[in-house]
Parts: sequence; structure tokens; C-alpha cells
Amino acid sequence: MPHANPAGPARPPRVAVVVVTYNSANVLRGCLDSILPGADGAALRAVVVADNASRDESVGIAKDAAATLPLQVIETGRNGGYSAAINAGTAVLDLDDLDAVFIMNPDCRFLPGALATLAGALAEDPDRRGIAVPRLSQPDGTLQGSLFRQPSVARVWMDALVGGRRSRWGEKVIDPDAYTRAHEVSWATGAAQMHSVETIRRVGPWDESFLLYSEETEYALRAADHGLCTWYEPAAGVVHLGGESDSSPMLYSLLTVNRVRLFRRRQGTLAAVPFFVGIALGELLRALAGRRTSRAALAALLLPSHRIRELKA
Repeated sequence: MPHANPAGPARPPRVAVVVVTYNSANVLRGCLDSILPGADGAALRAVVVADNASRDESVGIAKDAAATLPLQVIETGRNGGYSAAINAGTAVLDLDDLDAVFIMNPDCRFLPGALATLAGALAEDPDRRGIAVPRLSQPDGTLQGSLFRQPSVARVWMDALVGGRRSRWGEKVIDPDAYTRAHEVSWATGAAQMHSVETIRRVGPWDESFLLYSEETEYALRAADHGLCTWYEPAAGVVHLGGESDSSPMLYSLLTVNRVRLFRRRQGTLAAVPFFVGIALGELLRALAGRRTSRAALAALLLPSHRIRELKA
């Protein structure tokens, strides 16, 4: 006769999802349709769509999805950036009824069971693991590099002289083997991340001074200051349709300037000088090779009047 388990079956992790939208009508429906399969094995408590004043049908699409999801729409009334929407979406959640919150872009699609897998990874070491990130893939299934080392002067210069997409010692992790095993990383792409409730409480809100880009780096490094690491879990999968930062001069400029801002804030002005020079050199070399995004980034670095203060449709 089998023995009864006095502890009973393990409780499914209680999770919520926050989706940030801004003129996202062309991708949002697919994102929302993937949430229930992604929540297989987890207790999905809430879905929040935090909308940054979209001018398209994003809000209407989100409200329609409330028929099949425990969904709430938060309209921020302004395009305050990714962090502001995350903070607005998280603020309406009942954290006492949750174990973890998944934050995502609307151009992401869950693979089945991803939420439970990520929540389980956090629960394995709750005192150490604060953020869990999945394996990101392209729509065709190929790997999308999403892991990064801590920003440093040496890595910036290596990226400048060798190229971040070719350097095995630069800030971005390009070694395919690193994406096959679960391990701790310095930070990861902010498009798809799960945060434990303990992390949300201890680390606090996302920094809204970063309109777009570097906000996930800042948050991960701040979490590390609190003793909470970012954990990469390749058993959880998310398809990421991809952003425009590599093709849009405006967005790439914002990304580049924010890298310098964050480094200066954390390391001080003196340390930021060689960091700035290394980034500027890299963009100069690529601008001379004809890369228009690098030309825009170099102008934004050297001419404050060219820097983006807000995003407009």
C-alpha cells in the first residue's frame, strides 16, 4: 500500500503577467493568445496590459482578450517609457497573492509551460535568484542572443575594436554553449523577464529616468546590489519577434546614450570618461564604414541637442 504524502502535492506557482504596449496592435493579439499555454503548470492570477498612450487599436485588442484572460488594462495617459508602464502595471497587482511577476514586450510569444518553469527556477533558490529569464528565439526557432556581462571599460573597448557581434570577451554573450545551460548572468534583455515578489519588494520600482533601453540593465545591477542575481533558464522558451534598435537611428541613439548614462551613474564621472571614449570610438568606426545608426548615435553622444527626450508616434 503506498504511503500518503503528508505534505500533499506541490502548489502551482502563482504568477501574473505585465505586458507593456505602445502602438502594438500588430503584435499584441498573438502575445495575449500565447499566455494561457505559457501558463501551463502555473496558477495565472492576473494579466495587466499597461498601455503608453497608444494611438492604434492596442487598448481595444487588450480589452477583447478579457473574455478569456483575467486581464486588466491600465492606460497611463502618456508615453512615459518602458519602466513607467511596468511600474504602473505592477502597482495594481496584489503581491500577497503572487509568487512572481512576468514582464514582457508585446512582440513576445510564450512557449508552453514557460511561466511555471521560470517560477520554479526562482523558487529553487529564493534567497539568491531574483530574476529569471528564458531562452529567446527567433520566429524560425534559431537562438536570439539575450545575455550580457557587466558593463566595463575593457569590454566597451573590446567591442569598439573587434565588434560586439564577434568579440567573445565583450559585453554581449555570443558563445552558443552559454545558452544551453542554466546559470547566473549579469543581466539580460528586458523583453521577457520573471521577477520574484521578494525582488519587487526589495529592489523597488524600475527607474523611469531611462525612457527606453538600459532600464533592464539598471534594474538587474540594482537587484545584484541587494544580493539577488539574474538566472538564465533555457528550459523556458519565449519567441521574440525582435525590436527596431538595430535598424532605427533614433532608437539606437537612445540605446547608446543610455549606456553611458548608466555607467556614469554607477561608476562616477572619472571612470565614465574612458567608457564614453570607447563607445564613441566604436560608433565612429562603424559610421565610417557606412552604418547610419552609428552616425546617429555618434551625433547623440557628441551633441546633446541631438539627444532624444521623449518618443513620439
